[in-house]
Amino acid sequence: MATIEGFNKLDIRSGKIIEVYDFPEAKNPSYKLVIDFGGEIGLKKSSAQLTKNYSKEDLHGKIVMAVVNFPPRQIGPTISEVLTLGVPDKNGNTILVVPETEVPEGAKLY
Repeated sequence: MATIEGFNKLDIRSGKIIEVYDFPEAKNPSYKLVIDFGGEIGLKKSSAQLTKNYSKEDLHGKIVMAVVNFPPRQIGPTISEVLTLGVPDKNGNTILVVPETEVPEGAKLY
């Protein structure tokens, strides 16, 4: 069973997507993202399988939630520095976890 101490080890922050690139080398259709988490954390890279539900234009400027304290992970030829959070839709395609209203970059989930 999970504990509050275990949950508190996760650093989940809000960030604004500022750049979106195609990622044709990925095993599954994906985008490469650059996300701004504000002054404390700064810019981080992520890759995410979002192509089924989002265009690049939809994603630019969107506030998302991400785990920022996992170790970087090699995804094909790129490094993903944060885990952008999402849930599957009825077809198993990713829907982003986003705040209901605008929040500042770097806001911590609690």
